[in-house]
Order: sequence, then C-alpha cells, then structure tokens
Amino acid sequence: MIPEPPQSLLQLGHRPDLGILVGRWAYQPVQPELPAVYQHVETVALAENCRFWLQDIRRRTLNDPQTTAWLLNDFFPGMARRLGGRLFVAYLVGPTLHEAILQQPGYISAEAYDGKPFAISFFGDEGEAIRWLQTQQSGLR
Repeated sequence: MIPEPPQSLLQLGHRPDLGILVGRWAYQPVQPELPAVYQHVETVALAENCRFWLQDIRRRTLNDPQTTAWLLNDFFPGMARRLGGRLFVAYLVGPTLHEAILQQPGYISAEAYDGKPFAISFFGDEGEAIRWLQTQQSGLR
C-alpha cells in the first residue's frame, strides 16, 4: 500500500465551481516522495471524475527528466484512460523553472499535444492557466 503523501508537500483539492482539480506543491520533492503523491492525485481525480488540473509548481526548482518521461509516457495517458476522456494539465510555474522547461531537449508546446490523450501547457499567471482550462472545457461541450 502506498502511503498518503505528506500534507506539507502537496495541497490538493477539487474546485467544483470551476470543475478543476488544484494541486499546490510546497517544495521540490525528492524522488522517493513522488509515488505516494501521484497515487494521491490519481485517487482524488478519479473520486471527483476531474480531467482538468491546475498544478501550481512555482515553489519547485527543477524538472526531473526521469519523472517527466514517466508522466508523459505512462501517468498522463493512463489517467486519461481511467477518467474516460482527454486530460488537461495547466502548470503554474515560476520564471526560472519555466525557462528551464522551455530550454530542455524534447520540450513539447501545448499545440503539439493535438491528437494525444492529454494536453499540457505552462503558465506564469494563474488567471491565464484557469482560462486555458475553461477554454478546454468549453471545447468539449
């Protein structure tokens, strides 16, 4: 059994008024913390049947390539299947991490996710991130 992540790492809640699952990361996690965190995200997303996620990672300092590959190749496609539709993840990032993500080899823009079971986009402004998620919701109606 995977333990629940420390509450100090990730605050996760569903905003039914917006139809968005909001995760706020408090610090840069170490690799051993991640399985429990993503199991918790999966459990809450399935319980709320929510495919629109805002992940506030402004307090994180780096993007681990191994974790990124796992998210893109396994976790996000699997979550889309389990949720029964396309998954949309808006990442709210600080300027330094945002630049590092854009500069890393293999970076994929939001437009390049067309035809995939999930879409990801990065934002420096929370309002813009929420508007992007709401636009995705509107496109499904």
